[in-house]
Amino acid sequence: MALTTYDELKASVADFLNRDDLTNQIPDFITMAETQINRDVRHWRMEDRATALVDSQYTALPTNFVEPVRITIPADRSYTLELVGPFEISKLRQDNADTTGRPQFYAVVDGAFEVFPTPDADYTVELVYYETIPHMTASLQTNWVLEYFPDAILYGSLLHSAPYLQEDQRVQTWAALYQAAVSAINLEGERARASGSGRRIKIRSYG
Repeated sequence: MALTTYDELKASVADFLNRDDLTNQIPDFITMAETQINRDVRHWRMEDRATALVDSQYTALPTNFVEPVRITIPADRSYTLELVGPFEISKLRQDNADTTGRPQFYAVVDGAFEVFPTPDADYTVELVYYETIPHMTASLQTNWVLEYFPDAILYGSLLHSAPYLQEDQRVQTWAALYQAAVSAINLEGERARASGSGRRIKIRSYG
């Protein structure tokens, strides 16, 4: 069976499960698999790049944000901010009397990135980050995971069908196959990063 579109994926999941009565449930299994992949996979195909104007302590994150790669200030010889945790940036602010200046540190806090020092001017920053994989629907029939790694989305969907179907016998099989597929994606991503290959990311503005 071909496995290149969302409709073909739904048919394949039904075929693997040998069920023809899950029309309403299979899209949910696929959605849960996509959500799981967002947590488990880090690959250069997930990377996106955007610019934002930072003029205060907090700046909203892009809506498709998963995890930061780096934040730089291109106008300042691509100065790279250091990523710290929420506790560390709070302590920096407390220990330095809420100093203002060029941002040097950032943390991800409540759907925003917080910078320290608080900007003393308007700074255009470039954010490189991992984005969510495109969510497949009837009108969006594929994404890069289905195109290049169909086994991951298939076995992920089957894995998430098990609790609904109460299939304890096959859940370990689906889990092992899914994990093997995810490990292969991450390994390819690591090799591409080490070799310097990967896609060129277009820069866009947000916010």
